[in-house]
Amino acid sequence: MSNYHCPDASVIQTLKDVANKLRINSILMTNASKSGHPTSCCSMAEIMSVLYLHTMRYKVDKPRDPTNDRFVLSKGHAAPILYAVCSEVGMFPSKQLMDLRKIHSDLEGHPTPRLNFIDVATGSLGQGLSCAAGMAYVGKYLDKSDYRVYCLIGDGESAEGSIWEALHFASLYKLDNLTLIIDINRLGQSDPTSLGHDIQAYHKRVDAFGWHAIEVDGHDVEALCKVFDTASTIKGKPTCVLAKTFKGKNCPGIEDQLNWHGKALGDKEAAVLEHIKSLIVQKEPHTLKPQEPTAKVPAANIHNIVLSEPPSYKKGDELATRAAYGNALVKIGTNNNRVMSLDGDMKNSTFSNKFMAKFPDRFIECYIAEQNMVGVAIGCATRDRAVAFVSTFASFFSRAYDQLRMGAISMTNINVVGSHAGVSIGEDGPSQMALEDLAMFRAIPGSTVFYPSDAVSTEYAVQLAANTPGICFIRVSRPNIPIIYKNDEPFSIGKLKVVRQSSSDKVTVVGACVTLVEAQKAADQLAATGVNIRVLDLFTIKPIDKEALIKNARETGGKIITVEDHYPEGGIGEAVAGAVSECRDIIVKRLAVNALPRSGKPAELLEMFGISASAIVKAVNNMLSM
Repeated sequence: MSNYHCPDASVIQTLKDVANKLRINSILMTNASKSGHPTSCCSMAEIMSVLYLHTMRYKVDKPRDPTNDRFVLSKGHAAPILYAVCSEVGMFPSKQLMDLRKIHSDLEGHPTPRLNFIDVATGSLGQGLSCAAGMAYVGKYLDKSDYRVYCLIGDGESAEGSIWEALHFASLYKLDNLTLIIDINRLGQSDPTSLGHDIQAYHKRVDAFGWHAIEVDGHDVEALCKVFDTASTIKGKPTCVLAKTFKGKNCPGIEDQLNWHGKALGDKEAAVLEHIKSLIVQKEPHTLKPQEPTAKVPAANIHNIVLSEPPSYKKGDELATRAAYGNALVKIGTNNNRVMSLDGDMKNSTFSNKFMAKFPDRFIECYIAEQNMVGVAIGCATRDRAVAFVSTFASFFSRAYDQLRMGAISMTNINVVGSHAGVSIGEDGPSQMALEDLAMFRAIPGSTVFYPSDAVSTEYAVQLAANTPGICFIRVSRPNIPIIYKNDEPFSIGKLKVVRQSSSDKVTVVGACVTLVEAQKAADQLAATGVNIRVLDLFTIKPIDKEALIKNARETGGKIITVEDHYPEGGIGEAVAGAVSECRDIIVKRLAVNALPRSGKPAELLEMFGISASAIVKAVNNMLSM
């Protein structure tokens, strides 16, 4: 505080004038598109003016430079004012602002990284702080740099539980390079927010979560300059700026009024703009420029990541694929110091604890907060600063599905590893059994879905995922299963493996992991009766090896049986059926978990739900008798 120098009166006035210019552009943009959220923009105009023209340090011509300070607009519906301020500092021509929400423009209704000054997509509320925390974690602990991260959330979205997960995480890890701004403008979409302008209530809650809380008039430029400076001096804890603001600030007849959320001003535009223009004192163009960054960051090479040594297993030995994941994670971490592991207090079940033991400085314990964990991983991976592997029970990723969905819109490159898949986990029962995870991850745009069937293929799946853009999902299982591949077996995304074949195969059976084991048992039993079947391992469910599936099916009379430890909807069976759907000479019979499961021994459950070797034998014989 003793080193703080208040900006001179001219700078303060310029920042005020810029704030009003940002209001004007937000109103013009939304009126041009006949949609948007101008009143939500107007409440944060002074905050954006001070951040982008006084506080933050960044290169205008290189918005994603790793030395830059970061900004995350969690209340993504206020995108117009973010676009306005980025245009104001020179990131793109101001004439493009009027293309807001038009199909040919990347100035979308909510921000996405199609724009080079956006790191993560926002708009599904409550997610930006987790992403910002991931950026700050990398800045403090991996980059060991002094760039800062700023995140602005709305007071309405602070009701989201993921915000409080992120508040706890940032405090726990002492992210003093993170500043949160809550735009407390009192009004939600359809009603006032639950706390209204009770700033003290926010203060007590944030303080209880271990943050340094500062209250400020969010429309007082001079006060904002001071609190952001103060935030940069706080050590050992993050800072939360509680900004009391008014929705629709400086818009006569609209300011602090309900029923103006998400509406262009329409025929009120002219009068409102005339009033705001009258508030601008300095009519000439200003000369304020953003500060250049002072941070230094180490080089980060996240390409061509390979296992430090190849798999070293013996065919026929048994090992759970989840254990092989832990082995592979250590190997790629040994070869690349940008590999990070995140887990949700399941590390001794997912075997990410192997990575933690070897590289504790690159392991993040996120505890039981899956939504925040995925958001943090997305933040860690921004600007290619880290390769993030995030793991827990596959079933628990359903809680974070919105974060994963938004991650795809963010064009993130994170690797998600889900263990304890299917009824084969046994006695823990249905709450722990992932039976919809393949469907979830297949539905994510640009995703790659791995389902390795032994330890060798799991290690190569990890290596491939580390180098593959987009969200990668690796499904690993609890039971020990036999090693079926040699250690130097080549694996490729979208290429299946023929595990068993003969020239007289009658049916093609497609399995994965535990059901591939059952398929091979069934093949032995059928062979004893003179019936040969072909057994395929897809390796990746998305993309699927359509060409090889069709070829093998036609070589076996056009008959396919899929067997999976997953519900019928969205799993292997539907993926295979979709791949061959245009082939009139191929039929597909699907075996899957077709009812709500229960606790029991794995073998009992495989039998009960019709995905065991005996079920496969029965299905093959029935198909051949048709």
